[in-house]
Amino acid sequence: MRVNDSDEKEQFFSRQLLQWHTRHNDRQMPWKGIKDPYKIWLSEIILQQTRVEQGLPYYEKIIAAYPTVHDLAAAPDDAVMHLWQGLGYYSRARNMLAAARYISDNCGGFFPDNYNAIAQLKGVGSYTAAAIASFAFNLPHAVVDGNVYRVLSRYFGIDIPTDSTAGKKYFSALANRLLPPEQAATYNQAIMDFGATQCTPQHPNCMFCPVGASCSALHQNNIDRYPVKEKKLQKKMRYFCFWVLRQGDTLWIEKRIAADIWKDLYQFPLSEAAATWEAAAIAKHSSFPVADISEIYRQTLTHREIAARFVQVAAADPLQVAQMYPQAQAVSITALKNFAFPKIIVEYCKAQGWID
Repeated sequence: MRVNDSDEKEQFFSRQLLQWHTRHNDRQMPWKGIKDPYKIWLSEIILQQTRVEQGLPYYEKIIAAYPTVHDLAAAPDDAVMHLWQGLGYYSRARNMLAAARYISDNCGGFFPDNYNAIAQLKGVGSYTAAAIASFAFNLPHAVVDGNVYRVLSRYFGIDIPTDSTAGKKYFSALANRLLPPEQAATYNQAIMDFGATQCTPQHPNCMFCPVGASCSALHQNNIDRYPVKEKKLQKKMRYFCFWVLRQGDTLWIEKRIAADIWKDLYQFPLSEAAATWEAAAIAKHSSFPVADISEIYRQTLTHREIAARFVQVAAADPLQVAQMYPQAQAVSITALKNFAFPKIIVEYCKAQGWID
């Protein structure tokens, strides 16, 4: 029977969701059901902008290397960035290190046990703070992520854009109203799992939905309409020319230190300009004798489209390299595997047989 009264509809949703979770709590992950705030925090940081399947191996590697927040706080920056290599959104790793060091230095290694203190940690937003507070300490704070936006907007037929200030405020208030205070951890896990496995972005399982009887989107036959967003992401195209300067088995690399993509990762010396990016222009304007110009390598980021070429200089003059790229350091080809590089450079190095 369809529920029309708003209060009854909310109560029906929460009740049915918890019952569904009791029957379908089989989505196993190493951080589910534990109370260790460090491991919960680490998993939530990794899963920001990352699918579970991709993030799981990174979680396991980091926990193996740094089993406590003290261990992570003491880790060298480059070592953590190397473990993070390939996961993307590297600001997460930098913020994670800063937060771990704050906890270790200022909190005696004890993770904050209340929402406000957790939310003050670097790189921790309202969603992550709610997840840690509820899962580790069962505090009554509702999580609101992409899964929750989708589930609630469909069920209640909400047209307010989820990426607007008004939308974020509205959905947060609704999510907290639906949350059973004494079952915060269970409910939050239930709605996240429900969005990930039942009310999915594409082809949701509406036929066997426990709340389908009162789902506005299902009854209006406009499931694909939700969630509503007001902003269309515009990607900027960037053209990179990486100079692979080689002298025997020695290459030159440099660390990206500017406030830009891939900060704190390593790269080959770089020039960026669309006008001189084509192969013929590179050969014409090069300050070095060009041995090889690669095909185009591409990488898609959230706000960027990267197109790159790699220009090999087989007999680079060390003095000339030092003059043109004073921040570059010489390393052996066999040592490349010890540095953290952006994905696009890793792909090139693998193609050259320099790293596995």
